[in-house]
This record gives sequence, C-alpha cells and structure tokens, in this order.
Amino acid sequence: MQAPEEPGRVFLVGAGPGDPGLLTARALELIAEADVILYDRLIGAGALDGARAEAELVFVGKEGGGASVPQELTETLMVERAQQGAMVVRLKGGDPFVFGRGGEEALALKAAGISYEVVPGVTAGLAAAAYAGIPVTHRGLSSAVALVTGHGAGDGDAGDDGLDWAALAAFPGTLVLYMAVRSLPEIAEALMAAGRAASEPVAIVERGTLPGQRAVSGTLETIAQIARREEIRAPAITVVGAVAALKDELSWLQAHALDGRTVAVTRARPQASALARTLEGLGARVVQAPVISSRALPGPPLDPSPYDLICLSSPNAAAALFERLAAGGRDARALAGARVAAIGAGTAAALAERGIAADVVSENFVAEGLVEALAKVPARRALIARASRGRDVLADALTARGVEVDVLALYETVAEPLSPSALAAARAADYITFTSSSTVRFFLEAARSSTAAEGGDPHAEGARHGISEDTRIVSIGPVTSETLRENGLEPQIEAERHDIDGLIESLLSDAAGRDH
Repeated sequence: MQAPEEPGRVFLVGAGPGDPGLLTARALELIAEADVILYDRLIGAGALDGARAEAELVFVGKEGGGASVPQELTETLMVERAQQGAMVVRLKGGDPFVFGRGGEEALALKAAGISYEVVPGVTAGLAAAAYAGIPVTHRGLSSAVALVTGHGAGDGDAGDDGLDWAALAAFPGTLVLYMAVRSLPEIAEALMAAGRAASEPVAIVERGTLPGQRAVSGTLETIAQIARREEIRAPAITVVGAVAALKDELSWLQAHALDGRTVAVTRARPQASALARTLEGLGARVVQAPVISSRALPGPPLDPSPYDLICLSSPNAAAALFERLAAGGRDARALAGARVAAIGAGTAAALAERGIAADVVSENFVAEGLVEALAKVPARRALIARASRGRDVLADALTARGVEVDVLALYETVAEPLSPSALAAARAADYITFTSSSTVRFFLEAARSSTAAEGGDPHAEGARHGISEDTRIVSIGPVTSETLRENGLEPQIEAERHDIDGLIESLLSDAAGRDH
C-alpha cells in the first residue's frame, strides 16, 4: 500500500461515564467524522450510533479477569491507521487523562510523529457520585476531593502505583476510588490502619449513569462485607467521606419500568439506536447485537414520472430511493405526481425527514397492512421500492386489482458479524427482540457459526439455539413469529401493533405482569 502524502490525525476522546447523553458535542462531532474508531469496553451502548456506516469500528477494551486487548496493540493500531492517512478516534470511557492511559497513548503518538488532539470527557468518579445524589464536595463537609485508583491496592503501606495510605487517610476531604471492587477489603483495612475513622460513611455506585445503576451504603468498617453480600460488580465507584451520607437524602434518580432488566436488540445498528435509547430511557440495560445491515444495490438513476403510486417498504427503502433520485439530479419534487405509500410509521418518518408527507401509511409494519390501507386508493401503475428478498404480498395484491406493478430492489439485507461476547450477552438477556424475519435468520446463523467455531455441534444446542430458558423471546408481529417457529423458537411475546412502539408496549406489559 502506498503511503499517503499526509498522515492522519488521532483524537483521544472521552466518552463520559456511560450515559450517551453525557457525550460532549465535540465527541459526537468526531465520532460522526471518523474513519476509524478504537473503542473501550465501558463505552455506552449508544455512543457509536452516530458513526459513519463505512467507518472501521475496532474493540480494544480490557475485561477484568477476562480477555483483553494489550495496550501496546492499541497504540500500534492508532499509529498504523494514522500513518495510512485515516482520521482516528480513540474513544475511551470517562476522561482520557483520568485513569484512562491517555497520557501513555499521547506519548506513543508523539514518538511516532502523529498529530493528536485530546477531547476531555466527564469522568466516572464525579458523574456516578452525582447520579447517586452524592456531591463530592459540600460546604461544611468536604472542601477537597482526591481521585484514587484502587487497582493493585492493599499491598502494604503503598499499592503498586505508589499510593501512600497514611497520606490518604489523613486527607481532609472526599476519596473517590476507581477500580476498587476486588481490593475493597484491603483498601478499607489500610485506611483504618492508617487512622481513617472506621465509622466514616462510604457509598459504592455500581454502573453509575447507566441503566441498572444501584448504590449501597455503609461505613469504612462494614462496606466490604456489604459489597460482598450485595454482589457488587465492576464498573463501580467508591466514595469515602462524610458526603457519602447524603446519598439517601439527595437521591434523585427515579425508578423506571424496566429497571434491572436486560434487553437484546438484534436489528441493524442505524435502526437499533432509536429502540435502544427508548429502552434505556425505561431503565433497561441494552445489549446491542446487530445481526443485519443493509447495503444499497447498484442501479441506474430513477425517473419516477411513469408512476402514480410509489410504495416504500422500510426506512432503508426510503433512503435508497432518494439516493437513486439524486443520481439523476432529482429530489423530492420528482414525486409530486404520485401518491406515496409507506409501510409503517417508521418508513413514513424517514420520508418526512426528506420532505415527503406520505399519502397512505399502514398502521402496522407489514405488507398486509398497506394492502388494506390501499384498498380504495386508485392506481394505474405502481412502483414498489423494497429489499431484494422482500415478500410479494403487496405486489400480488396490486396486480390482482389490475395495477401494473414494477418491483425495484434498492438494497439487500446482509449478515453483520456478531462478536462472541455480544452473542453470549444476547442469549442470556431477560428479553431478546426480533423485528423482522431477517433478524431471526441471521441471529441463528451467528449462533450456529459460533458453536461450530468453538468445536461444538450446532444442531445439538437444543430447540432454543443456546438462548437461555429464562430469556423471553419478543416478536414484532406474525410474520416474524412464523419465522421463529419455523426455526424451533416460540415467541413468548408478540406485539399487538406490529411496529416498534407496539413491540415496546407489549414488552412493558409483560414486564409489569411479571413484577406482580
């Protein structure tokens, strides 16, 4: 490969503590422009939604006690991609320069002669405390705060990072401990042995700012036992100091209908983002497991003038239609001579974004719904814009009425590689959602491939294809449900209204029923 005339640039970007709403405007801007994004494990589920479809997304996270990408490899990838001329975003949880090894990465870039920029983020120690109702400074209680790594702590008077526990015990303010869950007993003992009061308030915030956040309280003497009893897991922040006692008094985070539940979303990432945001807003922890993506098919510019009815099967079809119009120098005005019909509210919304108000919209996201909605709509010649493997229900119904029908395949649905960790998390979720027959087929294909890659027999997984018996299978409608049954899976939930809002309503109803 020939070296580019100009090397690329690397941006060390803080993604904040997990809630995608806490991403900075600059971070969102860079994510949308990046050629390559190297991202960590603690990146919020929606943080990558704004990435370009053609951007290279590379996971370089570190899993406590599990598989990790070596830091040296991460630095090598940054340098190599930049030397190839790419705009690289190194997306890090929290702030790059607060226990994020951003300084090491900046030094590696400087040594390689690569230009870089640092974009600060909201650090988890402050954000998680705030989301739990704990001000790390408070008049009369604490006028100083120290951010401390708990990694490697508890090895005598100083941890692996040279921590002076006597000095920390004497610190006149709040201690915020990162990465301290596993070493909490040793840390508490070290602080008490160095003179910190055993009765001092302590709070631990698990999954701060994320769905499923929870906080527990105790004292320096009792907190390790409480954390063990409550099975506190990373990521978590520990707050030591008088301000921790304010947690119950100032707690502001409200309970949500899906608190404590995990929901797997299998639809394509661009469409999944809105569903994921809604589910997270309801308190669910979302597992992003996109098993499909759409790819525009090549074709000539489109002249819609011969048609008096244009039907669009999906938001992807709407986007692809306008690409074909633009290829011929046309825009929304070219549709003025035709009635425009959309399958489902989502497709209608995609048209509205491009300046077209659909004349006919089916109530449900299925072709049968549009057939019914078009029953009394006159048409002479119709164009159906859809995926390459779409169903012929609409075309057959219009043809039976004497309408001349042209079916135009504008895009195809293809498999999206699914990582083993995402597959495992989806199989173990409380709910797994399927929004089309293609999500069912490609999810099961990914499940079989994973089993085969691990040396197992894909046909020996049982009727649920490795999906936990406790996982509730959610279908958007009868067509998707039939595909599930054809593959040996019985949906426990089928949306009464066959669209995303209907799916969410049915899921909420099921969750409420299981709470009682």
